[in-house]
Amino acid sequence: MNILQNLSIKAQEDGEKTAYKYKDYVVSYKMLDEQATKFASGLQTLGVQKGDHVALLLNNSYHFIVSLYGVLRAGAVAVPINPLYTKSEIQYILQDSDVKTVISIDSLLNSLEREPYLKNIIVCPTERLAEADSFHVSKRLKGKVHTFTEVLHLLERTLLPVPIDGEDVAMILYTSGTTGKPKGAMLTHTNIYSNARDTSTYLNIAKADRIIAVLPMFHVFCLTVCINAPLIAGATILILPKFSPSQVFSYVSAEKATIFAGVPTMYNFLCQYENGTREALESLRLCVSGGSSMPSALLREFEEKFQISIREGYGLSEASPVTCFNPPRSNIQKEGSVGVSIVNVENKVVDGQGEEVPFGEIGELVVKGPNVMKGYYKLEEETRHIIKDGWLYTGDLARMDEDGYIYIVDRKKDLIIVGGYNVYPREVEERLYEHKAVVEAAAIGEKDETYGEVVKAYVVTKKVVSEEEILEFCKTHLAPYKVPRNIVFLDELPKNTTGKILRRALKKKLSEEEATHL
Repeated sequence: MNILQNLSIKAQEDGEKTAYKYKDYVVSYKMLDEQATKFASGLQTLGVQKGDHVALLLNNSYHFIVSLYGVLRAGAVAVPINPLYTKSEIQYILQDSDVKTVISIDSLLNSLEREPYLKNIIVCPTERLAEADSFHVSKRLKGKVHTFTEVLHLLERTLLPVPIDGEDVAMILYTSGTTGKPKGAMLTHTNIYSNARDTSTYLNIAKADRIIAVLPMFHVFCLTVCINAPLIAGATILILPKFSPSQVFSYVSAEKATIFAGVPTMYNFLCQYENGTREALESLRLCVSGGSSMPSALLREFEEKFQISIREGYGLSEASPVTCFNPPRSNIQKEGSVGVSIVNVENKVVDGQGEEVPFGEIGELVVKGPNVMKGYYKLEEETRHIIKDGWLYTGDLARMDEDGYIYIVDRKKDLIIVGGYNVYPREVEERLYEHKAVVEAAAIGEKDETYGEVVKAYVVTKKVVSEEEILEFCKTHLAPYKVPRNIVFLDELPKNTTGKILRRALKKKLSEEEATHL
């Protein structure tokens, strides 16, 4: 079984059920199945063959869902890319992944003009343009550019069936590149289907559910939790083009949404939104958080304010991505935990020699299951480094309790060593979030001649507060070596497009500041 076969089964069993809604555009499972088939046929007419790599440079819209399923049905490999990346970032991924066809929003057409290796550019309209074909095509691109609608109706031939094996690569997802260049994680059809199926089962997603898809669709969190898992369950996807607290409150209320998935930053914005009411969210039966660790203070604030449980989970692109979640059907939710292993996935915590550590001890989290990627594209050595004996080494420090609940401590690379003592940035950040004035917080290590490193904290506050007050607060909650040496106040912390706070951007800023003082 794969997600394409599942879609066809749902189209036969319950074809009139709504698969997705985008603004006023409502599409049934039968129609989505037909759209995917027609788009796949159009791609084949353009010369796309099995195994070809097709990039998706798209915003949240129905174009993304139809394109994704159409690409896969044609037997090609989908390469989702963040459309907000810079031209050079996009160019690197397109070239590294050997893409020949791009499905793109219209505003990026000019930036794709000087990529001679591209054979086809399929353009989707954005809010900026009313008509799909109202853009200018230069002489350089004549014959290469087609509109989304055109490809959807290229019925020169019916779809040539493409045999798809479970081990065939379905998608290449490029990691955010915390160190060096981004790497392409190759996910097979089995990887994608198994993780979507197991996530859907674990979260008890049902046919009657209506899931808000506001996370970026190019990101694996949204791909699995908000697109593939709901479609496997026969549920309805409610597409929001972009996140804003006011739109989330109004859309959840108007559409009677039952599930919302977001990153901690989104929940923070929802909490801070003055006009947000408990009544507007009363249809939600479940909120899901992932992408980065949820501060305990924020989780408590949201649940108390809106009387809705947030179930935090954990995953990574290389694992398709979900590996564990707090059980939604259980009253047990351990604060600070990302839950227990989902069905068919095994997690354990190991030491530097790969041996499992006792309960409660900190080590590296490793994962095994049908969701673990095939490897990094064209990077065999890096693949061998991260996958050993079938276990995916996540690079995250964690501990596990006797009930199997996992607690992410921090990234191995973010560990701060102060005078020989280990300081985990998240522990410092958790305490900072408990201060009534702090809205966002991040901690990093700063070089120090005496201690090697000291803690430096960056905060965003909702009201004026002194550095001395926050430092005194930290001193009452943290061991002396964990207390930040100083506090830097910012209007906003750097984040990626999913809202995850980027410590590496703060480290880079600190390095540049240190360099100017040499």
